[in-house]
Amino acid sequence: MTKFSDLGLAEPIQRALAAKDYTTPTPIQVQAIPPLLDGRDLCGIAQTGTGKTAAFALPSLDYLAEEEGARRAKACRMLILSPTRELASQIADSMRGYAKYLRMRIETVFGGVPVNKQKRKLENGVDVLVATPGRLLDLIDQRALTLEDVEIFVLDEADQMLDLGFIHDLKRIEKLLPQRRQSLFFSATMPKNIANLADKFLYQPVKVSVAPQATTAERVEQYATFVGQKEKQALLTMTLRDEDIKRALIFSRTKHGADRIVRFLAGAKIGAAAIHGNKSQPQREAALAAFRSGEIKYLVATDIAARGIDIPAVSHVFNFDMPNVPEQYVHRIGRTARAGASGIAISFVNDEDERGYLKAIERLTGIRLDKRALPEDFVAKAAELPKAAPRSHGKGPRNGKPKSHNRRRGERADGQGQKRRRRRNRNKNGVGAHRGAVKRQGNR
Repeated sequence: MTKFSDLGLAEPIQRALAAKDYTTPTPIQVQAIPPLLDGRDLCGIAQTGTGKTAAFALPSLDYLAEEEGARRAKACRMLILSPTRELASQIADSMRGYAKYLRMRIETVFGGVPVNKQKRKLENGVDVLVATPGRLLDLIDQRALTLEDVEIFVLDEADQMLDLGFIHDLKRIEKLLPQRRQSLFFSATMPKNIANLADKFLYQPVKVSVAPQATTAERVEQYATFVGQKEKQALLTMTLRDEDIKRALIFSRTKHGADRIVRFLAGAKIGAAAIHGNKSQPQREAALAAFRSGEIKYLVATDIAARGIDIPAVSHVFNFDMPNVPEQYVHRIGRTARAGASGIAISFVNDEDERGYLKAIERLTGIRLDKRALPEDFVAKAAELPKAAPRSHGKGPRNGKPKSHNRRRGERADGQGQKRRRRRNRNKNGVGAHRGAVKRQGNR
């Protein structure tokens, strides 16, 4: 059996792996690391949870350590693109662990946080930069970053990056990269309609695949229950109360739907948090931290959490809404049964609108989901369930103080609150309003 010590990685990296008790590489790592150490481009297809991050991180860090050079200001030697902020943070954390005994500077840039702080991180250059495409291009446009020194380029979750609105950003980024570079694509799926585009980024790539494309995670028991859309919330509440669930991810198709699920669970005295694109970065990080620590057992998410997020001990995945893209089902249920564990995936299928989605998933995966009947006396029990908790607006109070107090305190802290209040009072009294208008017109 192959061990990490057999792969020829640098001694500091092997020491970091030993500190993590990593001895045996996964199949994707066994197949990917040797050609990457040889400098080859690579397209890796592996189901989620099989160790793709280490597959590209370990040989890349080995190269950067061996070819150590001075960092150039506002530049990076390795660029990793990720579709979501959470995945970018997770990749960076993993790489810092692997580079524990190396002198590497690893940073992240993504939206939702102040751009000036990220500019300062890049001023002296970094070895590894993990980024989302939008913020990366913002920094390039502001001349805070150049890609001229990139030696290794990694596209993680390539199918989502190319298929879900990043296509134009990626084409622009590709033109800014040096032609002489090593390029790596890793993904759980690679549909044909984007595989041709991937060929433009890769030069004579080695292709590795450790599982048939779109294979669902092993050791996941998969069930489906046909239920009306209006009855789904009652079925979810009853299931969470009745089943032995250690930790569960609940997927909603929409952001507002995710918030609504959390409110109904709160009304039933079941603690949960939501994570989606309308949440601020601190809110998203706080929800993930509470879920990881066990402070809350249930995390309700849109598909922002379906890709690459490694949350340990997720025993159940619920598809409250069926995904209309069948490949997304593979990624969703891959959040459970990780690192050798088993898991359960339960899908609520609206018989009127979602039966076609279920058939498409079964065709793609080659697996027929076991059908579960509704609980006995479901209608009567559902009628007894409490209604949703009241809707909360904004971020709510912080530190137990009224929201208005925190807003005023925040304005004073950034030096702008008093100016804004003076301007409002001046305009309300009719004094200086015309002067302000003229000034704004002059600045155009």
